[in-house]
Amino acid sequence: MKFLVLNGPNLNMLGIREPGIYGKSTFSDLLNLLEETAREEGLELEQYQSNHEGCLVDKIQEAYGKVDGIVINPAAYTHTSVAILDALKAVSIPAVEVHISDVDAREPFRQISYPGLACIKTIKGQGLDGYRQAILYLKQYLS
Repeated sequence: MKFLVLNGPNLNMLGIREPGIYGKSTFSDLLNLLEETAREEGLELEQYQSNHEGCLVDKIQEAYGKVDGIVINPAAYTHTSVAILDALKAVSIPAVEVHISDVDAREPFRQISYPGLACIKTIKGQGLDGYRQAILYLKQYLS
C-alpha cells in the first residue's frame, strides 16, 4: 500500500510556530514519525508540504492512480479551500484529515473544514500522533 501525506501552510514551522498550540516537536520530528510508522506497518509513504494551495491541488491530482490513500493536514486551507475539496473529490482516493490541535476548541472560523467534506475521517487534537492514527485507520480501511 502506498499513502501520500500532505501538509499545508506553516506546518514546516512546527516547533517554532505557536508551541503552546502545536507543541515543541519540529517538522523533522513529524517526518521521522511518519517514516517510522510506514516502516513498522510495511507501507510506502510519500510526503509533501507546501505553503501554496495550487501546489497541494496539483499533488492531489498527481496522486490519481498512484496511491491508495491520502493523509492531509490542509492547515489554514482547511477553512477556505474549495479547490482542495474539489481535488479530493475528483480523485476519489480515500483520505483522512488530520489536525494537530483541537480545532473545535479554537476560534469560530476554524469550525468549518471544506477538505474534510471529502474525507472518510477527521482526527483532531491528538498532536503529531494524529498522523500515526490516520495512517493506521487508512490501512485498516483499505484492508
